[in-house]
Amino acid sequence: MSSILFLKEACKMLDMGDRKTALLALTLLVPAASIGIIAALYIAPGSWGQTLSVFCQVWLLVFPIAWSVFVDRKKLSLSLPKRQELLAGAIWGIFMFAVILGIYSLFGQHWIDPVVAKEKSYQLGISSPTIYLIVEAYFVLVNSLIEEFTWRWFVCNKCQILIPGTKAIFLSSLFFTLHHIFVIAAYSDWPAVILGSLAVFAAGIIWSHSYVTYRSLWSSYISHAIADLALAIIGWQILFN
Repeated sequence: MSSILFLKEACKMLDMGDRKTALLALTLLVPAASIGIIAALYIAPGSWGQTLSVFCQVWLLVFPIAWSVFVDRKKLSLSLPKRQELLAGAIWGIFMFAVILGIYSLFGQHWIDPVVAKEKSYQLGISSPTIYLIVEAYFVLVNSLIEEFTWRWFVCNKCQILIPGTKAIFLSSLFFTLHHIFVIAAYSDWPAVILGSLAVFAAGIIWSHSYVTYRSLWSSYISHAIADLALAIIGWQILFN
């Protein structure tokens, strides 16, 4: 009987240790996204802010890898996509693509000031259509994958350790939404900030649920890339039309 109680207490202590470790990892990672955005768009739009923003972007990629290898002792692996994952990603992506363009056509044109958007873009170094296309190609194809790796594979997994179950999906989606609020606020008025933040939160829920369902990033990555393509089209219309 005493041995059983000892095992139960040991399991509780191990579980508490895992939760503290997960909380520490999230504390060191999640704020970096907002810090980079605030530095680049609000505090120091020049070279200093850009440098800090780039550092934060690198941190969002390198930290999960280093933590997984040296702290969690996990081996990183890449699995080939399954047909069901590709189909789910395409369906969700097309749905988000249509919703984003539809919302912009109905409301966004009245909420986003093109003068402010152009000024912020110039501050970030986007001064020509060619540069814009290069930047957006990176965001659609590469950054969407990095975000899925960071916010779904790492953050969502850590949230599941803190609060197992579906609540972890909502918590990870909230973390994912926080830095997007600052991005949206830099380019538009408060109605767009509210609607855009809710849209990002909903997308985060869909992508986290896809990851939890398939235990793979392919579905969420494909839909994320298609959604970012819609945003790239809107950005082109605002800046160059």
